[in-house]
Amino acid sequence: MSTALGCFIGFLVWFLMRYLIAGFYTVNQNERAVKTSFGRAQRVGTLRTIDDPVAEHLTDAQKQRYDYPQVRVIPPGGPYFKWPWEKVYKVDIATSTVNMAWDPDDPSANSSGSILDAVTKDQLNVGLNGQIRFRVSDRNLYAFVFGVKNAYAHVMGYFVSVLRERIATFEAPHDPAADPEHTVASTIGISINDIRKNMRDLNEHMDHECQSSSARYGIVLDASLITGIDPPNEVESALAAINTAYNQVSSDISLAQASADQKIVQSQRAVEIETLKAQAEVEPLKCLATQLLDLKSRGSAALRSYVRNVRLALFDKASQVFVETRRD
Repeated sequence: MSTALGCFIGFLVWFLMRYLIAGFYTVNQNERAVKTSFGRAQRVGTLRTIDDPVAEHLTDAQKQRYDYPQVRVIPPGGPYFKWPWEKVYKVDIATSTVNMAWDPDDPSANSSGSILDAVTKDQLNVGLNGQIRFRVSDRNLYAFVFGVKNAYAHVMGYFVSVLRERIATFEAPHDPAADPEHTVASTIGISINDIRKNMRDLNEHMDHECQSSSARYGIVLDASLITGIDPPNEVESALAAINTAYNQVSSDISLAQASADQKIVQSQRAVEIETLKAQAEVEPLKCLATQLLDLKSRGSAALRSYVRNVRLALFDKASQVFVETRRD
């Protein structure tokens, strides 16, 4: 009897320790948790991911594919309690920064996660390096925990595919202010040069295209920063020579345009000066014609008086006067 009682007490203590006391848990400040009951996550009514603002960047077809239920998120704090048939999934939501060449499935890929290969539109194989910053979205924990097997691998694959597609089709936007005539120099383009000159546009494009990652995989891509684009070593010298020639052509064209612009400005100034001179000569004649018309309208006597006064003024200025006399 005492043996049976001891076994019962031992079982009771083990049960309390295993399923009751061990059922208490806490959630750290940088964590969020999701609890499942018999393998089913606790839902927030009938709300779905497409009802949340995180889905605003998805297309209609993507909304049907990435339609996840919204689950109840356990905030930091505690202690909380779970029953033996319940399980808690804790997720670290702290922001992480990794190299864009990082491969979660194969750490040795992409030169051990240091250089990402891509092909430009002129078939030049280049190496990209930079960083991306991401964090787990607490607004779509179902996608991160249950939606895909490895959310990090999916989001990195999505990022790399978007980046390589952009590199393969990238063309520098034409700047009318810098090159209004679209000269020959502007058409001598090498894709790697275009990308290097428009690195900011490339980073902004990546940020925009990856805004849907939160609804897809439950991971928010905060920012991407592509810091370097390097061509293969065997074409480095050839590319440098091409860049030198391109810069020389651009310099010559810029000097020619500056000289032409200067001559145009000088011609415009000369035309303006001559126009002002002509106006200055014409204006007194217009005033004189106006005065004569006014005098004529007042009668012939006023006009004769005006002519007489003008003749007297001329006689006063003249040193010699020849007067015509009539012979009888």
